[in-house]
Amino acid sequence: MEKWECTVCGYVYDPEVGDADSNIPPGTPFESLPDDWVCPQCGASKDLFQKVEEAK
Repeated sequence: MEKWECTVCGYVYDPEVGDADSNIPPGTPFESLPDDWVCPQCGASKDLFQKVEEAK
């Protein structure tokens, strides 16, 4: 699953971990997060996240 990084603070949402503080279970893809989900570190909205490119 793809990881997404907050462009404001650098927090990385890892779908394999989820976001326990927001009751997001492990295995939840970024695209399936609720529209009102925000970065747990800085409060930035989902549209301020960008997909993390995998190193090759």
